[in-house]
Amino acid sequence: MQLVIAEKPSVAQSIAAVLGVKNKKDGYMEGGKYLISWCVGHLVQLSEAAAYGEQYQKWSYDSLPILPPTWQYTVAADKGKQFKILKKLMHRADVTGVINACDAGREGELIFRFVYEVAGCSKPMRRLWISSMEDNAIRSGFDNLKDGRDYDPLYASALCRAKADWIIGINATRLFSCLYHKTLNVGRVQTPTLKMLTDRDAAITTFKKEKYYHVRLALPGTEAVSEKLSDPAAAENLKAACNTAQAICKSVTREKKTVSPPKLFDLTGLQREANRIFGYTAKQTLDLAQSLYEKRLLTYPRTDSSYLTDDMGGTAAQISGLLCKKLPFMQDITFSPDVSRTLDSKKVSDHHAIIPTQELAKTDLAVLPESERNILILAGARLLFAAAEPHIYEAVTAVFSCSDTDFTAKGKTVLCAGWKDLERRYRLTLKTKSDHEDSDNLSNVPDFTEGQTFSDISATVTAHDTQPPKPLTEASLLAAMEHAGSEDTTEDAERKGLGTPATRAAVIEKLVKSGFAERRGKQLVPTKNGINLVCVLPDSLTSPKLTAEWENTLTLIAKGKSDPEDFMQGIEEMARELVKAYPFLSDGDRERFKEEKPVIGNCPRCGSSVYEGRKNYYCENRDCAFAMWKNDRFFEERKTTFTTKIAAALLKSGKANVKGLYSPKTGKTYDGTVVLADTGGKYVNYRIEITKKK
Repeated sequence: MQLVIAEKPSVAQSIAAVLGVKNKKDGYMEGGKYLISWCVGHLVQLSEAAAYGEQYQKWSYDSLPILPPTWQYTVAADKGKQFKILKKLMHRADVTGVINACDAGREGELIFRFVYEVAGCSKPMRRLWISSMEDNAIRSGFDNLKDGRDYDPLYASALCRAKADWIIGINATRLFSCLYHKTLNVGRVQTPTLKMLTDRDAAITTFKKEKYYHVRLALPGTEAVSEKLSDPAAAENLKAACNTAQAICKSVTREKKTVSPPKLFDLTGLQREANRIFGYTAKQTLDLAQSLYEKRLLTYPRTDSSYLTDDMGGTAAQISGLLCKKLPFMQDITFSPDVSRTLDSKKVSDHHAIIPTQELAKTDLAVLPESERNILILAGARLLFAAAEPHIYEAVTAVFSCSDTDFTAKGKTVLCAGWKDLERRYRLTLKTKSDHEDSDNLSNVPDFTEGQTFSDISATVTAHDTQPPKPLTEASLLAAMEHAGSEDTTEDAERKGLGTPATRAAVIEKLVKSGFAERRGKQLVPTKNGINLVCVLPDSLTSPKLTAEWENTLTLIAKGKSDPEDFMQGIEEMARELVKAYPFLSDGDRERFKEEKPVIGNCPRCGSSVYEGRKNYYCENRDCAFAMWKNDRFFEERKTTFTTKIAAALLKSGKANVKGLYSPKTGKTYDGTVVLADTGGKYVNYRIEITKKK
C-alpha cells in the first residue's frame, strides 16, 4: 500500500479521481493499492521563540539574539487532527512507501518534509512532480515517480529560507520593539515593501512644481507641438514669430508597429488588473479567486506563471469556445482563437496560469455574486485577448520647421485591431472606467510630403505644470514588489521580487493592520509610524537586495552547489551584528514612536496640558495630582458617560451643560450644568446647577 500526501484536499480529490480511489474515510481516501491524504497547507511550523526557554517568554534586549541550538517544530493548533491522521497512516503496517504529492516547488517540499520528519517516518518516499492538474499529467507523473531523496537539496534550500526568515524576523522585531517601547514588526519582505511606500511619499512631498510651455501650430488636419520651453517670454516670442512665418515639412516617418497580445494572468497580474478596474484590494481578489477555485470555476489561483503547459492546448481551445458563447462582449462577432501562444511548459513552475475551467459550460454567470462574476469574466477575457491576433498599427511622425524651431505632429493608423478590439468591447461592458485606458489614442495625420510649405500659420501658447509622482496604488505596489531587486537576482532564481504571488496580499494587509500604512481610496500611503520605522532601520533590512542575495544562494543550495550550513552561519552572524549595532538609544530617539495625544485642556491647578488616558483625564505634570476619572461615582450615579466633550468644557470654563442626567432620588432625568468643584485634594469634586426639569 502506498500513501499519497497532497498539499490540499482539492488536489487529493483530483489525484484520487485519476487513480480510481473512491472510498472516503475520515481525513483520507482508500482504494486499490493507494491511501490518499492531505496536509491542509502548513501543518507543521518552526516553533515560536518562547519554546526555547523561559527567558524568551518576555521581550527584552538582554535576551537577544535568539539563535536556536536545536530547532523545534510545532503542529499548528487548528490542524492537530489532520496531523494525527497522517502520522497514523505513515506508521500503518501495510504502508510500504510514501509519495510526496505536495506542490512541485520549494514550499511544497517543505510542507511535506516537516510532516514526514515530525511524524518520525522513515519509510521510502517518492516524489510526484507535475505542473498541471490535467488527468493526463497526473497519470504521466505517477508513471514517472522520482526518488524522494533526489529533492534533498530543494528541501535544504526551503529549510534555510524558513530558518533565516525566523532568525532575522524575530530578532529584528524584538530588538527594535524593545528599543522604542512599541511593537515594530520587521520582516525581510514587509519592511522593503514599506520602504517603497515611504520613498514614493517622500518624492511626492518634496516635489516642486515647475511651469513649462508649448507653442502649438494649427496645420491642416493636425497640430504640431514644440519641445518644452521653460521661459514664458521665449514662448510668446516664438509664437509671434511663427504667426508671421512659413512652416516647412522637414520629414515624415511612417513605422509599422505590433503590440503583442497580453500574457495570461498569474495571481499578481490578476490582482493588479482587478485593482485598476474594480478597486479590489489584493486580498479581496485572492479571496474571490479562491472561492471560484473551490467552486471549480477557476484554476488554482496562487500561481506565478502566465503560461499553460504544452498538454493543455485542447483544454484551452475548448474553454475559449465556451467563453465566446458565454461572455456578453463576444456576442455577434466572429473569432478564431489561437491558443498556441499561451502554451509553454518551460515557463510553468508550480502551477500554470489562471483560466476558467470547463465547469463554465453548466454555470449561469448571473447567479454568481457580482464580485466573483467580475473576476471570472476578467480571467476569461484575458484568455481570449491572449489567443487573439496582435494589434498592428502604423505610427506617423511629421516634423515641421518654423522660425528655426522644430514642431512635431504624431498620429497612428490602425491596420489590424486584433486583441485590442476585444479589450475595447470588454471595457464598454464595465460600469466604471478603468485607470489605464489607452493613452496612445492618436488621430490620423494627413499625408504630408517632405518640403511642403504652409503660410498664414496660427500659433498658440499653452502653459503646463510638471506633475509629482503618483501615489502607489495596490496595483502599482504589487508591480513594484514583483520586480524589486530583480537586477540583483540571478536568471534562474526560483523566486524573484519581494514575496510570492500568494503572500504579497498578506504582506500589504499586515502593513495596514500594523498601522504602518493606510488606504486612501485606491492609494496606499505610509503612516507617520511607517515613515519612522523605515527611518530607524538599517539599509540591510529595508532594501530588497537582501532578498535577492538570499534567493541567489538558495537557488545554488537547491542545485547542490552551495553549503546550507555556510548560509545559516551567515544569517546567525547577521543577527548578532544587528543586535550589537543597537545597544542603546538617545532620549530623543526613544520618544520617536510616542503617541501624540490631543490636549483636552489646561490643568486648573498648575496650568499644564491635560490629556485623555484610557481611564481618566490627567495632568501631564507628574508632580501635579490632578486627574478626572471616567468612572467617577458622580457621573455613574447619574447614568452619564464622562465624555471628552464634558471634560474639555469643565477645563475651559469650569462648567459643562449636560442633557439627560438621572436623579437617584426621583428616578427622572433632567438637563443640568455640571460644575467643577476642585478643592485641590486627591479627588476632584463636582456639583450640579439644575437648569431645566423634564
